[in-house]
Amino acid sequence: MAPWKLPLVVAAIAVPVVAAFYVGGPGTGMASGALVVVAILAVAARQRPRGAIGPAVATAERRRLLIVASRPVEAATTIREIADAAGKGGGDAAEVLVLAPARIGFLDRWASDVEGARREAQQRLVITVASLAKAGLVAEARVGDEDLVQAVEDQLQTFAATAVILVGAAPGEDPGVDAAATELEQRLRAEFRRLTVSGPAAR
Repeated sequence: MAPWKLPLVVAAIAVPVVAAFYVGGPGTGMASGALVVVAILAVAARQRPRGAIGPAVATAERRRLLIVASRPVEAATTIREIADAAGKGGGDAAEVLVLAPARIGFLDRWASDVEGARREAQQRLVITVASLAKAGLVAEARVGDEDLVQAVEDQLQTFAATAVILVGAAPGEDPGVDAAATELEQRLRAEFRRLTVSGPAAR
């Protein structure tokens, strides 16, 4: 945090509490202080470490390609780019894993209904893996966390990818994917690439 921000943070915490004591007395001041504490805890809980993602990659080990499918991957040009990245036809093809984050809609999250999002993610996996198989690429498939960056971070704990390819909407069409792509580009130790596809957005 920049040094000049600290006084502003302290003022933002202290001023409402002091004002509440002055205007409403001790009871109101205590209630205001409790609300400030709850707000601070809520903000802190939403923050996640912003260090590098993934293990250090040994250059001698076999390439492992993690495909993050925010949308179904079936366009011939996109499949060809993935096949090229995997080294298809070059002898020692990369090990490929397709990850589909279960993107939960606001109403589904409110109702604690995640099954629809998981089914939609599984459909993306079926389409993507089948399309890759037609191009001669064998890939494993997994459903991941709704938070795209967290899904990648979780997966890299067991699948040490040497390259990550995010397949999603074009820049500007899906703010969530745009933000995730920016963060992954900044934090991933592995190579990172973004491919865009057209079609209906994921939920």
